[in-house]
Amino acid sequence: MTLLDGKTGLVCGVANRRSIAWAIAQALAGAGMRLAFTYQGDRLKENVEELAATLPDARLYPCDVTSDEDIGAVFQAADRDLGRLDALVHSIAFARREDLEGEFVATDRDGFRVAHDVSAYSLVALTRAAVPLMERAGGGAVLAMTYYGAEKVAAGYNVMGVAKASLEASVRYLAADLGPRGIRVNALSAGPVNTLAARGIRGFTGMLKHHAEKAPLRRNVELREIGDAGLFLLSPMGSGITGEVLHVDCGYHVMAV
Repeated sequence: MTLLDGKTGLVCGVANRRSIAWAIAQALAGAGMRLAFTYQGDRLKENVEELAATLPDARLYPCDVTSDEDIGAVFQAADRDLGRLDALVHSIAFARREDLEGEFVATDRDGFRVAHDVSAYSLVALTRAAVPLMERAGGGAVLAMTYYGAEKVAAGYNVMGVAKASLEASVRYLAADLGPRGIRVNALSAGPVNTLAARGIRGFTGMLKHHAEKAPLRRNVELREIGDAGLFLLSPMGSGITGEVLHVDCGYHVMAV
């Protein structure tokens, strides 16, 4: 028997093998959890299919998280295929490139709306849809991905930092709502990792170098370490933790200068 035998999970946000969501999925599958994945659009479908094929009996569902109809269809399929849900991983974020460049004050109304809809509100929508399946399982755990730019100003992060702050607040409010139903909601604040999404941030290479120089461990976090932290929070090992933002950044967030 392994830690998560008989448990099921839905992972949203895998783009390729360098994705944080994939690192978490590997840790969960390694502990015995059966997984399903969502993907958005044909451009990412092939990547997710290839990765999911390495896991036993994994399922794939298309989903545009800005569409309530798509989200509803995913959980109808998960109900049919999985019968229950013990874990939900939300690793989804998007902002227009022009809103990650220049000054934050230049963000227009539509750019602000898009960043918050995709990066923050989608957590609320996905969690709400997951609740019936988690209640059927006797409880569950939700995990979102955030970044230190939600707490402090990070150059080039702009409206995404504000959207991540909204995401972190949503984690706390969801935790308060759903705790009485046995559902925990937490977030991981990972240090910079060379993912597909990170490459859209201006000056990202310099950010990696700066973090490695200033973090107490004098290095950047590894994907495996983020995956292991996700496993901890989504498993019975984290059963007493909810509403938390856990930093997995080699200690960078504790440094003042």
